[in-house]
Amino acid sequence: MTLAAASLPLAGCAHPATDPDIAAFEANLAAHASATAALQLWCDQRAIAPGAQIAVEFVSGADAVPPADLRAVLGVSADQPLGYRHVKLTCGAHVLSQAHNWYVPARLTPDMNRQLGESQVPFGRVAASLNFTREPLASTRRGDPGCPVGAISTHRALLRLPQGEPLALVVECYSEANLGG
Repeated sequence: MTLAAASLPLAGCAHPATDPDIAAFEANLAAHASATAALQLWCDQRAIAPGAQIAVEFVSGADAVPPADLRAVLGVSADQPLGYRHVKLTCGAHVLSQAHNWYVPARLTPDMNRQLGESQVPFGRVAASLNFTREPLASTRRGDPGCPVGAISTHRALLRLPQGEPLALVVECYSEANLGG
């Protein structure tokens, strides 16, 4: 699968708010370093699935082609191993996002790497103790060809450790389920 959003240039492109609900959703996302934390708050506030925790569903057979600039963006050499997760983040029965996450295992603890490889815990929860920040790189509204039909918003972001070192590159497709509730 080619993910057009993964190859967006690093220069961010802002879009004026055209839909108040999408604008509110994106403001919530922008206020958090972790998409998992943002989605949990959004799910709770909008009563999308009362009492539900954000959970991971792995997507198989639809891995994205890594962006051409992936290693440069993550600041790693060609021989340094990278991790990859393609997941759906859900709130109850509602799929809120589908995300591609390329990360640098060497910048995580052994336990974090184990959890990412063996559990359905979202990346943001696994790596939360690292106090990473989120650097928005690009976003598009509705109709991104690299996202599932019905995506309301696509974001490309770089997660950085407190010292500034890149931890992960994420491409996230947010669904219309975020507008429910």
